Amino acid sequence: MGPDVPLLNDYKQEFFLKRFPQTVLGGPRFKLGYCAPPYIYVNQIILFLTPWVLGGVGTLLYQLGIMKDYYTAALSGGLMFVTALTLQMTNLYAKQKTVRVERMQIQNTLTDEDEFEFSSCVGSETVKFIIPGKKYIINTVFHSLLAGVLCGLGTWYLLPNRITLLYSNIGGTVMIFVFGWVTICIGEYSLIINTATETATFQALDTYEITALMRPFYIFLFIAVDLAHRFAVNTAILEQTNQILHIIFLFLPFLWAMGILPPLDALFLWGMEQLLEFGLGGSPMSSNTKEIQRVYLFGVFRNPFYPKDVRTVTVLMEKQRRLMKVGVVRRILLTLVSPFAMIAFLSLDRSLQNLHSVSVCIGFTRIFRMVWQNTENALLDIVVVSVAQMLVFNPDLWWNRSLDTGIRLLLVGILRDRLLQFVSKLQFAIAILLTSWTEKKQRRKSTASLITLNVVFFPILLTFVAISALLSSPLLPLFTLPVFLVGFPRPIRSWPGPVGATACVCSDTVYYQQMVPSLAVALQSALAAGSLGLSLPGSHYLCRFQDRLMWILVLEKGFTYCGVNIKGLELQETSCHAAEAHRVDEIFEMAFENQEHTKILSPNHHFGHILTPCTVLPVRLYSDARNVLSGIIDSHENLKHLKDDFIKVLVWMLVQYCYNKSKMQESPDNADKNKKGLFPENQRSGAVERSRPLREEDSFSVDTIEDWTDDSDLFDLEPSGRMKDRKELGQLGTTPKVHLSIPGSVETQSQDVAQEMSPEEKLYRAVVLGLPAVDKGKQQEVSSRVEFSCSYSELLSIPEEWRTAPVPASKVNEMRQRFPEAWYHFVLSQLDFFHLKEKPSNLLEDLMKDKTLKDLYIHGVLSCCFGLFGLDNTVPAPSHVFRAYTGGIPWSVGLDWLNAKPELFQLALKAFRYAFKLMVDKASLGPVENFKELINYLEEYENDWYIGLVSDLEWQQAVLQEKPYLFSLGHDPNMGIYTGRVLTLQELLVQVGKLNDEAVRGQWANLSWELLYATNDDEERYSIQAHPVLLRNLTVQAADPPLGYPVYSSEVLHLPLF
Repeated sequence: MGPDVPLLNDYKQEFFLKRFPQTVLGGPRFKLGYCAPPYIYVNQIILFLTPWVLGGVGTLLYQLGIMKDYYTAALSGGLMFVTALTLQMTNLYAKQKTVRVERMQIQNTLTDEDEFEFSSCVGSETVKFIIPGKKYIINTVFHSLLAGVLCGLGTWYLLPNRITLLYSNIGGTVMIFVFGWVTICIGEYSLIINTATETATFQALDTYEITALMRPFYIFLFIAVDLAHRFAVNTAILEQTNQILHIIFLFLPFLWAMGILPPLDALFLWGMEQLLEFGLGGSPMSSNTKEIQRVYLFGVFRNPFYPKDVRTVTVLMEKQRRLMKVGVVRRILLTLVSPFAMIAFLSLDRSLQNLHSVSVCIGFTRIFRMVWQNTENALLDIVVVSVAQMLVFNPDLWWNRSLDTGIRLLLVGILRDRLLQFVSKLQFAIAILLTSWTEKKQRRKSTASLITLNVVFFPILLTFVAISALLSSPLLPLFTLPVFLVGFPRPIRSWPGPVGATACVCSDTVYYQQMVPSLAVALQSALAAGSLGLSLPGSHYLCRFQDRLMWILVLEKGFTYCGVNIKGLELQETSCHAAEAHRVDEIFEMAFENQEHTKILSPNHHFGHILTPCTVLPVRLYSDARNVLSGIIDSHENLKHLKDDFIKVLVWMLVQYCYNKSKMQESPDNADKNKKGLFPENQRSGAVERSRPLREEDSFSVDTIEDWTDDSDLFDLEPSGRMKDRKELGQLGTTPKVHLSIPGSVETQSQDVAQEMSPEEKLYRAVVLGLPAVDKGKQQEVSSRVEFSCSYSELLSIPEEWRTAPVPASKVNEMRQRFPEAWYHFVLSQLDFFHLKEKPSNLLEDLMKDKTLKDLYIHGVLSCCFGLFGLDNTVPAPSHVFRAYTGGIPWSVGLDWLNAKPELFQLALKAFRYAFKLMVDKASLGPVENFKELINYLEEYENDWYIGLVSDLEWQQAVLQEKPYLFSLGHDPNMGIYTGRVLTLQELLVQVGKLNDEAVRGQWANLSWELLYATNDDEERYSIQAHPVLLRNLTVQAADPPLGYPVYSSEVLHLPLF
């Protein structure tokens, strides 16, 4: 994407050009994008000027001496209230009329929602278009009442005689009177007619119609100062303030249009935050002792005491031991020594010896609380005030004469905070200016002109930065270009709503959920030691490990605690995401990994970037390794042994399944009962008789169409060719003695089959390839009888339905030859049967000698092989292995049978995955020497590994349960390669850097304006493209939904720092 991508697409440009005039004028829609009758515009102009007309009536009566000023205000206000209420009632009446508003047929489908046909000047469709009305009845009355009060007080505020008394200038009076009424008309229209969409938008939805109150609220603030001046007695400062505010009053439309004044919800939260910070001492600050813990001193020079070439946890702990001692000393000084020393110092202040005034109470209450809640802030402020006190010798200076120590500390605290904001905002502005030219991909056709304008009008830019710092509001770069505006003040977290309430949850979320508890523990030590620098509320940090990016926002900080929010960004990197992540890796590598041969106090080569490396933290998380399996999965020798390994793993898994199942069924309380009931002493072998209906899948005899030859007759009872082997299905050997019908044949000797059959039934019973259409209610029942030579073999018996696979007896005999009997005996020898209260000493030997039990396992293993590989003995291809691993094998009769037994299918799939992992390990680590080593492999897989697919739900559960290892097989169809992915849980180093707070707030402010006001949600818009210095794409991702899209967002985490 080139640098000259449009800031707004064509449709959004047209939309913005219609919306912005509405915002400026408070709601009138004079630019509709289509031809409307003239009376639509005339009606809006009349309604816009109505407050001025009603106020003008009262003003005229006052100027003629007919009425007093307060009566004039009451008259104008009453008239406005009646008018507003009438307009709202008119809207309600129009809504009740069933007049259909027809849309005009146009070609541009993007704007058809705005185009209507109007039938008359005062028709219902015209009324509803011009006056949308209120959602709630209470607002209909309340807003109408407020409109009357606003008009009345506005009339009083703009009385010509009153303005003349303030300025003694007729020209000034006329200007203020005319443009002042324009301001009031804008506020009234937005309140009662049609609320304009504000550029200063904090909430995505205006549920309670608070936006309509924004402009009247600010008008009331100006009027309140005028009222205070009217009733105060000769207060010079009020008069000067009133004069200034009357002039600023004329520029309120400009401030509203530019989004400088905050909406009421943001204003309330920001005001409470400022009160807590400066009125009650709640905002933290950092002392310079934290700098020694960081990798860069003040972000410029590398700290000579910080460990060099930090890559492992062990090396870090060894090299950082000296710095940790400094951190402990600092912690003791800040949490124990400094608070008591400052309390003692403040208690001796002479301001406390006299009668306490309001200012003394406010100032000292704040600083005494601040000593404990923000020790570093208080310590720095007291030092600055003490130094200033020593340098100011003149007792008549206002600093000494008019201010007590508490107020001095308050002023110093405000000045410190605003100065830090000013510097940070200025760095952000300069970074945008420079990178708009130095970064080639950011160089637009307009760049040179914008840079020239910023240089020429640099004093104005500094003024904007200063105003932004003074208001503690973000510096908004429009479309992230070097075009700067003052954003409206808002809370430090920048977004409404509870922290961590929303996130774009996906399969990658679990990796952040797993690591956040360990990361929080590591953050506790880093914050307490000062390794993260100036950790103020509103500080942002970026953590990096492999493909994971964690965004940390400090929300609050007090005495030995800190509240943070941790977000996780997407792992699937887009081109923009990858470009910025690559720059982040470069910055961290230069700071932490390439420092063996650098000079002392070497400069930060990335100074000016919004990211400054701080430290590395040991965190318990998953490392992600991906390997190409070429040479392993396509090796004929490996694939040849895969089936044999699968049989061994499956035998082990079936034995473990049956053994664990018997442990759940047996208990010490009923051991004797089981001994006498299930295994009577007078009976050497137990017999289990049960009947079951034949299932549909039991009637199949083949798994693939290839079993049929050209000479085969579909209706022959004895198929020719290879199908003759299927007759052996009725003779599966002596054990297990299960009578099965020949699939596809007619049971001529069965007495349970109905004598008369429909032609369809005869056809389905004769056709071998057809699916059997046997009525469930008419299925014949057969009895199975399994005789064991050992009475305890029943504990390890495979479920009966697992040994009913339709395989020929020849395949059973073949499996007997391949069955790993020695391995089978070794697996049995590992069983302890501790759950049995009484057991014979030769139990294991008897189990090994039981041929019936072995035949059950032979048939069970064969059934699973039949389902996964078919009846062929060919070496599986890599593609078949991959499909078998993922459970995506093409349909076959065997697979259909296996799928009908979900528990067995899962065991077979798990065994195959274990066998595949064993194949990879043998190829990488060498062959398995003996059965004991093989058992160790399998037990490790069972206890410490999850072997499956990344898309499995069990994969996510294994990550959250912190399984030590996870393995997955993948395939890249574009490159035609197979890959193995291994996650390993261990303590590794996570790199942490501090972001420029104002750069983040500024970009988030632009994001809010661009999406909520300009509705520029184009996924390829300029302001979301990669910017390696500003990290623009990552910053957008880290915003709260719906504007951003982090895949994880934690609730507020309170970290103890003591």
